[in-house]
Amino acid sequence: MRVSVVIPAYNEAGNIGRLVTEAFGVLPDDILGEVVVVDDCSDDGTRDEIRALMAVHPRLRYLRHAHRAGQSAGLRTGIFAASFPLVATMDGDGQNDPADIPRLLAHIAPPGGKGPALVGGLRARRRAAGSRRFASTFANGLRARLLKDDCPDTGCGIKVYWREAFLRLPYFSSMHRYLPALFLSYGHEVAYEPVNDRPRLAGASKYTNFGRALVGIYDLFGVVWLRRRTVVPPIAEDSGAPVPLRPATVPSGKPDMHTASL
Repeated sequence: MRVSVVIPAYNEAGNIGRLVTEAFGVLPDDILGEVVVVDDCSDDGTRDEIRALMAVHPRLRYLRHAHRAGQSAGLRTGIFAASFPLVATMDGDGQNDPADIPRLLAHIAPPGGKGPALVGGLRARRRAAGSRRFASTFANGLRARLLKDDCPDTGCGIKVYWREAFLRLPYFSSMHRYLPALFLSYGHEVAYEPVNDRPRLAGASKYTNFGRALVGIYDLFGVVWLRRRTVVPPIAEDSGAPVPLRPATVPSGKPDMHTASL
């Protein structure tokens, strides 16, 4: 199953070019269909790094937002543009390891089949420390109690999932933090696998603990409401697609009256 690797990025010069080069280097051709980078209107050298690689990698696609819209918007733009039924997502800061993608793919069901429609990464050895790690642990615990989605690491950016299933989800800012809960709400199975967690080599994080908490609490209660109000019953019986009607045949030499009247 070949995948579209979608990478949203904002001001990731020094990281994004290295990550894209690594993805093309470690993912075999029978897995990697394309890499789609969505630039959320960066004002550093992100665009230059990607444009320089496009001459080397013909399966690299670059899209740029006209104005900043956030990470969820970047994912949505990239997934709409993707050419393959499976997508793999990574953060643009280089902390996700593209070599983990084949292991996640090994546990996902074929699109439309029985089994997980999303496989998320679980960072077994977190690189974050201090207040950032405490905030992440607290947030994961709170949302797990409220959402009951059994997601141990919602902040991990590397995931694989069915493109069509994502496009059927309701879109809102920061939805990328709640993808497992949303997939479950719409009747899909999810799974998790351990993945590598690497240090950021350039630039700085775009999130602060306080800013993430404000947005997270607001969205969390919205998703709790959405989960409780979403009912997607499984199909118990399906007769299959109806047989299309064939056009009526006209005997030779006798014109069709409808056609003749025109």
